[in-house]
Amino acid sequence: MNQPGGAIRRVVLLTNPAAAAGHAEPAARRATARLRALGVEVEEQAGASAEESLRLARAAVSSGSCDALVVVGGDGMINLGLQAAAGSDVPLGVVPAGTGNDHARAYNLPRDAPEAAADVVAAGHTRSVDLGRVTASDGSSHWFGSVLASGFDSLVSDRTNRLRWPRGRMRYNLAILVEFANLRPLPFRVTLADGTVIERDLTLAAVGNTSSYGGGMLICPSADPADGLLDLTLVSAMPRLRIARFFPTLFKGTHVERPEVTTHRTASLRIESPGITAYADGEFMAALPVDVTVVPGALHLLAPA
Repeated sequence: MNQPGGAIRRVVLLTNPAAAAGHAEPAARRATARLRALGVEVEEQAGASAEESLRLARAAVSSGSCDALVVVGGDGMINLGLQAAAGSDVPLGVVPAGTGNDHARAYNLPRDAPEAAADVVAAGHTRSVDLGRVTASDGSSHWFGSVLASGFDSLVSDRTNRLRWPRGRMRYNLAILVEFANLRPLPFRVTLADGTVIERDLTLAAVGNTSSYGGGMLICPSADPADGLLDLTLVSAMPRLRIARFFPTLFKGTHVERPEVTTHRTASLRIESPGITAYADGEFMAALPVDVTVVPGALHLLAPA
């Protein structure tokens, strides 16, 4: 649901200088200059770590002293902002400065244009959007805004985090090659809100609040972050050669037409698979099993009118 533009007079602008391969800090400077030129008071804050950034974000939201929390960075930094802004009356603004920028794609936020992103913040138009909530077996829970991934893609993320060389995108590419070489059927059990139980070997299971992850892969092409439902995409186990031909279809969203893929819509679900983890918005969530629930209208997002 879109809301009319409101007065944005003061924002806390949060940056993690180490995030987004160092691109966040220059983007923050440009966005700050633009906001100030538009008459918006900007309190700049920078966390030296994810933990410190989250503490700063929560303090900004709870203080009641700002009209919006603005985060600068990629999907991981946005995920951090969600943990502070979700469920509050403080809207979240975004200056995209990451590599994937899947939240920005979902909400038509300006990418590679910090000044244009600042204009969206200053205009004050908010959109009420759904968020996903992940609860681990230990009772801890986290919000996510785009896609939760488990299976082959989460194994790649696990491998990437363990590698110390090479740096940057090449480390991720190497992790893909290693996990592809080790690819095996993964036994999953998925229980939907209506009691339906799905038990079979999969390559991956993805839960979408929005449609894409990984920089534009349309894993859940019909996901709508305002329909009060989550989209579930299940990809059956298949031989390596077939998977190599399958993955390019993700960028067009045509994979859902293939017989190896099934999709469902549900308000909640439980995902189980031994030894598999879950990532959402590119960030580690928990080891499976996890319970995932949609929370309608959990976030007020500053977005184009």
